[in-house]
Amino acid sequence: MSAQTSRPWWADAVVYEVYPRSFADSNGDGIGDLAGLRDRLPYLAELGVDAVWLTPFYPSPLADGGYDVSDYLDVDPRLGTLAGFDALIAATREHGIRVLADLVPNHCSAEHPLFRQALAAGPGSSERELFIFRDGRGPRGATPPNNWPSNFGGSAWTRVSDGQWYLHLFDSSQPDWNWRDPRVAAMFETIIRFWLDRGVAGIRVDVAHGVFKDEDLADTPTTVRSVRPSGYYHRPEVHELYRSWRRILDSYPADVFPGQRTAIGEVWYDTYATLRPYLAPDELPQVFNFELVTAEWDAAQIRKAIDATLALTDGSHAPWVLGNHDVVRPVTRYGAASARAAALLLLALPGSAYVYQGEELGLPEVLKIPAAARQDPAFRRTKGKVRGRDGCRVPLPWERAGASFRFSRTIPGSSPAPPWLPQPADWGRYSVAAERAAPDSFLRLYEAALRLRRAHPALGAGAMRWLAAPDEALVFARDPGFVFAANLGADPIALPPHREVLLASSGAAVDGELPPGMAVWLGLPG
Repeated sequence: MSAQTSRPWWADAVVYEVYPRSFADSNGDGIGDLAGLRDRLPYLAELGVDAVWLTPFYPSPLADGGYDVSDYLDVDPRLGTLAGFDALIAATREHGIRVLADLVPNHCSAEHPLFRQALAAGPGSSERELFIFRDGRGPRGATPPNNWPSNFGGSAWTRVSDGQWYLHLFDSSQPDWNWRDPRVAAMFETIIRFWLDRGVAGIRVDVAHGVFKDEDLADTPTTVRSVRPSGYYHRPEVHELYRSWRRILDSYPADVFPGQRTAIGEVWYDTYATLRPYLAPDELPQVFNFELVTAEWDAAQIRKAIDATLALTDGSHAPWVLGNHDVVRPVTRYGAASARAAALLLLALPGSAYVYQGEELGLPEVLKIPAAARQDPAFRRTKGKVRGRDGCRVPLPWERAGASFRFSRTIPGSSPAPPWLPQPADWGRYSVAAERAAPDSFLRLYEAALRLRRAHPALGAGAMRWLAAPDEALVFARDPGFVFAANLGADPIALPPHREVLLASSGAAVDGELPPGMAVWLGLPG
């Protein structure tokens, strides 16, 4: 749709998030890789997505699933090579799919050469100025420099052998960069250009609201997981940084795919007043809209979330999302029937939408992972009090049976290694093969919705208007000739006059009334 208008390609794109280690394994080592993704591109093309967002594929000790980067200008050898990445870009173009790369600017790995140099150089060195080292408080500096908490539990400070402390808003293996040192900004400009030059259509910016810290490092009342403006979130300095990145993005001409490069920020926020500055026209083109992630499956909450978003911006600049690699899967949060209805809501709303791998299969959160197999640092740092995010990262099932449900390719003469996270015994019931064979599966629902979304002139970027409906229902129209309706209540609701049911979230009969737990796309007369 956007190719036929003046809108940028990302304004109504459906972007599929790929967690590479869990998507497809090409060499049987139990770890998904770029070649595995390349082999499975026909699946994504048939699904009907416009772009893929790759979570970090850089060299990493994997203390935090790749978000602890030790080299921003290469590919982790377990996942492939730079030549393999270039081949992936070429292959995605053949399928009409763009690629977004994940950028991690808040922190790196403790194994990054610059951090290792900083440790060796000692207090007061220019090497340490690239990070946030400080002397401690109290007798012999034995107390952390301030009271900031780590997002993964415990203190955000770790002491090194010479007595200084370094800041890490996440795990101790992820030291924070000091963005007040101009060398850091220059380095990341080089990184951004490196990947844009290799053909990525844009970047996703991790922890975009947290890169700058209060210069005085003052104590803050902010608690763990709070996203209020504070000493380490939503500092005003971030906006000039993103204006500089926008200039880089806009300097790239259209290539094989028409339209400018994009960047989408992961910006967690408490109020829309906090979010508003990030949406300035000269900053990042997009920021994630997490309203549907945080809302319960409740008509009043969802209506409020949609209204608040559209009062501030639109779904093109703040794409809609139900889940990602950091949150419990929608099927587990809502139940299967409601997750199907939520998928139709997601793809009917105006603007862009993101789908996390496995949502199109209706994968549930895997809750029963042995403690010894868990890898999320939040589980370790809280001594198991926080289950962590491993349950939404379990490798995908491609076939009903076989070793790792064919997540791993079988190499002649050898058996594939077990997947890096264990799969449940019944994982094959959710496999691509099983769902392709079932006309009423999650996969067939997503395929139909994405096909209709591309074809229907009302869908994608644009506007919507609410229609009169019971309190427990969500009913809105999009022009020309489209209505979305969902019944979140306990009793059937009357549907507005319509010509046809374009798509329903389940196979239940729809004859003038919408049963509880269902959503439909309607075509209107005229």
